[in-house]
Amino acid sequence: MATKIDKEACRAAYNLVRDDGSEVIWVTFRYDGATIVPGDQGADYQHFIQQCTDDVRLFAFVRFTTGDAMSKRSKFALITWIGEAVSGLQRAKTGTDKTLVKEVVQNFAKEFVISDRKELEEDFIRSELKKAGGANYDAQTE
Repeated sequence: MATKIDKEACRAAYNLVRDDGSEVIWVTFRYDGATIVPGDQGADYQHFIQQCTDDVRLFAFVRFTTGDAMSKRSKFALITWIGEAVSGLQRAKTGTDKTLVKEVVQNFAKEFVISDRKELEEDFIRSELKKAGGANYDAQTE
């Protein structure tokens, strides 16, 4: 059966993360049968990491505040989590299903495909977003 996505519900969750006035900094998109729907959401990145277990595959849209001494700004990451215990067929299908998620989640600085929990560490994601962000003026403050 072909995977579908609940675009309206997923777009509402996506917009909640994009809203700087919202405390929600992450949302997951999970499978409900053959449909991708919004999952959990929260204001603490560590709670997001807890969603990423070995038997789960999910997509996440996460807001990070990045920048340097000259400016602070929001940067967004699209994370595809595929747990170690996910079957080969489901792993392969996740890659094609991501195109459905990208119909909703269109603006992000960097995309990650992660199976190792170490790569979910906040410092790692932040450093990758910083690299993708261009100019770094931190050196001028030293």
